[in-house]
Amino acid sequence: MEDVLRPIYQERASQKNTLGIIIIEKKRPISPVTDNFDVILLIIVREAEQPWFVKHYEFEGKSAAMHIVEEKQLKEWIDTSSYRRAVEWLIEGQVIFDRNEYVMSLKEELRNFPQEKRDLKMTKEFAKLIRSYSECKDLYEAEQYMDAFSRMVHSLHYLARLSVIEKGFHPEVTVWNQVKRIEPEVYKLHQELSKSSETLDKRVQLMLLATEFAINSRTITCTKHLINVMGAKDEPWSYGELMVHPEVQPYSLDLGALLEFLVDKEIIESIQVETKGKRIFHRKYQLRRND
Repeated sequence: MEDVLRPIYQERASQKNTLGIIIIEKKRPISPVTDNFDVILLIIVREAEQPWFVKHYEFEGKSAAMHIVEEKQLKEWIDTSSYRRAVEWLIEGQVIFDRNEYVMSLKEELRNFPQEKRDLKMTKEFAKLIRSYSECKDLYEAEQYMDAFSRMVHSLHYLARLSVIEKGFHPEVTVWNQVKRIEPEVYKLHQELSKSSETLDKRVQLMLLATEFAINSRTITCTKHLINVMGAKDEPWSYGELMVHPEVQPYSLDLGALLEFLVDKEIIESIQVETKGKRIFHRKYQLRRND
């Protein structure tokens, strides 16, 4: 298959802008990793007119997708997990062109998973978990058990991804295979939710308790990224300031739920700042000081 595609990628390899080329072949009849294409060509370039360009091919009854990705875009995907397949392509794919060992260095960085990037990913997944758990609890209390069950499935997925990151690995598309190997306790929760003989409402109730315990035991380590950002200045932060902060952008959509959770846990405190209106205050946030 590589021989058939060689004319396509050799043209790209000859360009100085190309940093590396990786090939990923389909291994199973149904292949989420390759979007069911028989082969993926990932071409990493230094700069491009658009950050991500995709082209599809057919040959000898097979299909291929070529992804030309700008270096900056690829690193954003890695840091934020916004396109997890790209991480799997880097980890599992075969390197067929590597300028100055660029791809090998990138693979090594993925294996090492620097702590600052791990902290960011943990806070992002934790924020998603907090929002999903809160929605599940609200649906359960409203006796909307089917919707609560669906929301709990999502909550456990975020917990699974969080558990993988805590162990120093990047979550893959098939995250439950990873969790089964490296965090069996979390895998057991998923099995109990999906296969228990208990009634639906009882299963959700038990998972709410288990998830609450998992959240509480991880709060400090999984909010380290936001705590460090907020600790960078002494003055209280407005919500707007935090939301547009470059380092907070990856989890800005779930920031509100995360802040409310941390206020409730007395890790962050809300500060009232006077406005021109009577009895109306701006709400700002700062780390709680232990006097």
